[in-house]
Amino acid sequence: MVNPSFDIIVFGATSFVGQIMTRYMSTQFADGSVRWAIAGRSESKLQTLSDDVGLTNIDMIVADATDDAALQAMCARTKVVISTVGPYALYGDALVKACAESGTHYCDLSGEPQWIRKMQSQYEETAQKSGALIVHCCGFDSIPSDLGVHFLQQNAKKSHGQTLGRINMRVVKMKGGPSGGTVASIINMVKEAAGDPDLRKQLKDPYSLCPPDHDFSSRQPDVKVAYDDDYGSWIAPFVMAAINTRIVHRSNALSDAGYGSDFLYEEAVVTGKGGRGKRMARASAWGMGGFMVALVVPPVRWALEKFVLPKPGEGPSEKAQLEGEFNLLFMGETDAGEMMKARVTGDRDPGYGSTAKMLAQAAACLAQDIPDGTQGGFWTPATLMGDALIARLRDHAGLTFEME
Repeated sequence: MVNPSFDIIVFGATSFVGQIMTRYMSTQFADGSVRWAIAGRSESKLQTLSDDVGLTNIDMIVADATDDAALQAMCARTKVVISTVGPYALYGDALVKACAESGTHYCDLSGEPQWIRKMQSQYEETAQKSGALIVHCCGFDSIPSDLGVHFLQQNAKKSHGQTLGRINMRVVKMKGGPSGGTVASIINMVKEAAGDPDLRKQLKDPYSLCPPDHDFSSRQPDVKVAYDDDYGSWIAPFVMAAINTRIVHRSNALSDAGYGSDFLYEEAVVTGKGGRGKRMARASAWGMGGFMVALVVPPVRWALEKFVLPKPGEGPSEKAQLEGEFNLLFMGETDAGEMMKARVTGDRDPGYGSTAKMLAQAAACLAQDIPDGTQGGFWTPATLMGDALIARLRDHAGLTFEME
């Protein structure tokens, strides 16, 4: 690509996350260090956002997710496109195709493994030829998990000359609320899986996002309600583990089994000690399971969508975003039996306030920190950006990465 006008274009700037990110970028990059623009399908909504945020000298680009010509023209003007237009399985294909064909780098906040696998299978070779760097899951799913494992493994190599064969992640604290976009993505995935037995099988495969030639076969832990002796607390399944674990295993595969060919990884939520902790773990597991079962039944799903669940464009208030946070603990053990721990924290609600900052910094990292000539294709945050992104998140996005 020859001298594009912008470093980053935010496609879907008027979405719920897009608006948060636009406000963040307007202050974070006010010094002109990053050249950026906003894009979406409605010029009037883009103008309203620009006026509300007080953007000056920030271009607006009108493009629809289904307009191939407009997407190609948009890609020609930038190094990196951020996409917040989900559910990606419904609206994301054309932009990934345009980026892969044009050599434009791309990142998003997708947590839809079935769609990510489809994009990999269709456009990996195209992106490799064009030099496009495609990085899905650059929000709360799955940057803290992927980079948290990377950070702990790097420290294990420095301290002990080896990586850890197993890492467990525990959600110690998570405060935040869901948005309509996330709910819409979950509902769409359930609809797809309900009528597709092959997809249901794929969604059970922990290595479904690894390259086809991977040779991993270790049976991964199946987290259920249990007492965790290492943490000293009851635990329950974590709803984001379905995507996070697959991204971590893809990172292992892309790094030539850098964590080991038999590497084990799992995630769970800490619910507390004693009888109360056990009851909370059971309630969490039953609630999550019941919700997924309810979404499979069309009349119940319809009622939930109409009367209970947030609609697309809805999400936590600004106050709730500011008061949100997350605290994740990663634990692994060396061959000699020595426990190693790393903690990753964020200072905003995980799904939106923190995600917006993570996604913006991932895009800036793609635009400015990755060496020219890097092999194009579908990467993960850890394998492509690694320590450079950790540094950005520490300095500019309110995240911490610390050994304990």
